[in-house]
Amino acid sequence: MKEIQEYEKDLASIRNIMERSSKFLSLSGLSGVLAGIYALAGATVAYFMVQYPHSPFRYRLISIQQPSLLVQLVGLALVVLVASLSTGIWLSLKKARKHGVSLYSALSRRLAISMAIPLVTGGIFILIMLNAGHLGLAAPACLIFYGLALIQASPNTVDEIRYLGYSEIVLGLVSAMLPGYGLLFWAIGFGVLHIVYGAIMHNKYDK
Repeated sequence: MKEIQEYEKDLASIRNIMERSSKFLSLSGLSGVLAGIYALAGATVAYFMVQYPHSPFRYRLISIQQPSLLVQLVGLALVVLVASLSTGIWLSLKKARKHGVSLYSALSRRLAISMAIPLVTGGIFILIMLNAGHLGLAAPACLIFYGLALIQASPNTVDEIRYLGYSEIVLGLVSAMLPGYGLLFWAIGFGVLHIVYGAIMHNKYDK
């Protein structure tokens, strides 16, 4: 009986080593929660910039005509993005040091490249749409391309990332059918979903 228990323990150790060598496990669930909070804060600021005093749940048909306002909204999105990335890198670095592994490895570079291709493509596509005046599809495109990036990167990290990607894509497609609710869907996708999945990952992997 004792030999069987030791055998199972050895198998678990081998499985853990193989998983760590093939998947990037230093992603911090807490960074996902904080990214969601940043996104909700950014969505709140955007609401006061473009929709207040109308309800955020009201279908919005008014387009943004002022180029200066559009630039401010893009700048706001960049601030949220930079804050989220900075927090994610910092917390993942702390987690990597805690487990005695390097954050910068061939695996992490592969993960970054996998995500960068859909994200850069999507970013360029969204800027083209904004320049052409197709503002109602900007939020759906953000969600869809982000979801594709997560799915593309998921083989190199934890399974929850893939499910988050599926959720973002579905939400983006629904948002494309209801462009007047773009800000609300953006807040749900980048805010609420990040908080939910971040909390799941924190409870499962950060202990």
